[in-house]
Amino acid sequence: MRANFIFSEVWIGLRRNLTMTIAVIVTVAVGMGLLGIGLMINSQVSSLTGYWTNKVELSVFLCGKNDAFPACKNKGAITQEQKDKLKLTIESMPDVQRVDFEDKLQAYKIFQEQGNNALLTSVITAEEMPESFRVKLKDPDKAKAVEESLKGQAGVSNIVNQREILDSAFGFMGKLRNMALGVAILMVFAATLLIGNTVRLSAYNRRRETGIMRLVGASNVYIQLPFVMEGVIAGLIGGVFAAVLLIVTKILIFDQIQTYMAAPLSWNTVAGVITLTMIVGVVICLLASFVTLRRYLRV
Repeated sequence: MRANFIFSEVWIGLRRNLTMTIAVIVTVAVGMGLLGIGLMINSQVSSLTGYWTNKVELSVFLCGKNDAFPACKNKGAITQEQKDKLKLTIESMPDVQRVDFEDKLQAYKIFQEQGNNALLTSVITAEEMPESFRVKLKDPDKAKAVEESLKGQAGVSNIVNQREILDSAFGFMGKLRNMALGVAILMVFAATLLIGNTVRLSAYNRRRETGIMRLVGASNVYIQLPFVMEGVIAGLIGGVFAAVLLIVTKILIFDQIQTYMAAPLSWNTVAGVITLTMIVGVVICLLASFVTLRRYLRV
């Protein structure tokens, strides 16, 4: 088998079908890029879920003076006796690991450190902050059950279940991941069709050459190899562009929001995703070319 002949045929095929080849490269790049972004989001969601699930707490806010919560109306602020009784009740629950009391000054300090709203920070005073019990759970999945048990307790104004907040945030990221993967599947399907059409056109344009090669006794592999390599090269180039897209996404999006995440996306994960997407892109092109040739190239 002459390597020079094979590569010259590949070059001829790519040049003759330049527009279709570019379309294949762009489609593979976009499809593999979306697939990689979906995998990166999936990895990020998994890391964050594992990190924050073990830190889930219940915030049991206590009634203060003139609180507008229905549970506190006409009852006034919680008394020290009610605080002690409530703490003993919480600590006696089998699913509770630790109970910490947060007074008004501590709550105000945390509120200032968050600095989410400068106007509110300048207006609200420490006396206006609510007192609360921070309840650490042994099993975060039992947060809802503990919350239901504490509802209606004397002196409790409101209960914030952090698990529900996390589920809402991770649910949105999960939908974003599924959407990216769904679009990626459509793009992979489109790339497969484009590759098949490109190989078929290339085979049709060179039907005279392949006919001569059959007459001189060339093997099926020898005839099919240039066409298969055209698809593989297009897939490889598309995979390289997808890798660049994933690197840019890591820098411009994931790195920008990592200050809000306790488990940032690592470059090792990105490298693994890039490797996987490039392999998938090349394999898709290889299989699409091979199947198309068996169907349309009579050898």
